[in-house]
Amino acid sequence: MRRTRAVLAGLASSLLLAMGFVALSSPASAASLVEVTNFGNNPGGMRMHIYVPDNRPANPAIVVAMHGCGGSGPGFYSGSEFASLSNQYGFIVIYPSAMQEAGFGRCFDTWSDASKRRGGGSDPVSIESMVNYARTQHGGDINRVYATGSSSGGMMTQHMLAVYPDLFKAGASFMGVPFNCFANAAAYPPGGPCTNGSMNRTPQQWGDLVRAAYPGYTGPRPPIQLWHGTNDTLVPYSLLQESVEQWTNVHGLSQTPTSTDTPQANWNRRRFGTQVEAYAIQGAGHSLPSSGMARVAIQFFGLDSTPPTGTPTPTPTPTVSPTTPPNSANRIVGVQSGRCIDVPNASRDNGTRVQLYDCHGQSNQSWTYTASKQLRVYGDMCLDAGGSGNGAGIQIYSCHSQTNQQWNVNSNGTISGVQSGRCLDVWSTSNGAQVQLYDCHGQTNQQFNLVPLT
Repeated sequence: MRRTRAVLAGLASSLLLAMGFVALSSPASAASLVEVTNFGNNPGGMRMHIYVPDNRPANPAIVVAMHGCGGSGPGFYSGSEFASLSNQYGFIVIYPSAMQEAGFGRCFDTWSDASKRRGGGSDPVSIESMVNYARTQHGGDINRVYATGSSSGGMMTQHMLAVYPDLFKAGASFMGVPFNCFANAAAYPPGGPCTNGSMNRTPQQWGDLVRAAYPGYTGPRPPIQLWHGTNDTLVPYSLLQESVEQWTNVHGLSQTPTSTDTPQANWNRRRFGTQVEAYAIQGAGHSLPSSGMARVAIQFFGLDSTPPTGTPTPTPTPTVSPTTPPNSANRIVGVQSGRCIDVPNASRDNGTRVQLYDCHGQSNQSWTYTASKQLRVYGDMCLDAGGSGNGAGIQIYSCHSQTNQQWNVNSNGTISGVQSGRCLDVWSTSNGAQVQLYDCHGQTNQQFNLVPLT
């Protein structure tokens, strides 16, 4: 009994560190942590706090920083170094608070079926809404969104990179687990097959789980930095290797590191190209990030430069209008990206997701806006919404008369679904970025020009 109590006391001490209650000094700034109560679609029932530094560029990067089980956003704000680095480098920090019960208290949902697919619901959709709020309310740069977290937050970091690879540009996971390690809430620490030390899948199996989270996605995958203590028994150190195997497979990399070094005493680092870094912290238990580690994560994100000053870049004016002549062939060109809405590989298969791609004027980028509000490609296939909620996929499908194939071409450059009222939206400007539905807000990632083909 005494030994059991000692073990539980040690676990509780480790969890307090992971939850963000480390005694670190609060950021010195006139800026403050602010709670946002109405940030958009929130199926996870989460709370949101945001830290917006006083000194920042017109379009600051966004970092989502997530606590461990039993913690909170404000606790992780006070107990980690991300806000002080935000003051120095001018990026926004979002601190979500998990509200799902598992393991040692409230944890981020990385176990439910809904959370394991893009746009499925639960915490990932709530976090996506938080990012969208930071973008629309504070001018956050949609091309520089990053995830990090400790313990349960480290797990959710890997989870978000799998479910939303087009939104997050990189992640830094402290004491996390691979995506889809948990079958259910009962598998959360301290028991269950994920964290009892027996988890061992092949790199291909791990990679396939990530690819299944967003079927059909062909865009770039975010780089990831992985941190784990060699003496961690709550979330076993062996899971660091499982995460390495997952993410190297996703990036198509060898299991053999391209370099190894010790950048700091007791920090053993393996690098796999430029996409995956793994830090084994010798002698550390369940207590990361410790001093200096947040800065290394921010450097990995490329955010360690002094923010520029100046005024926001003027927003390009869309030329699309509701009076676009019907039955004329057009490219649909993103105002933000300058790329065209494209049917991958000129596919004619029902259900093929459309994407952004360099404009070339071939038939798979030629769209006709009809008098019945359809956007037709190849003459007999229509732009089709695979659902009506935020994150619903946009695809091609044989034309019919239903409202999920009808679109309003609006004077502010947006294209909204008659069925849903939501707008065509992209999270990225890269080739391969898939198009989705999202609440209309009029930012440039939802603005398109219909450019006549000549």
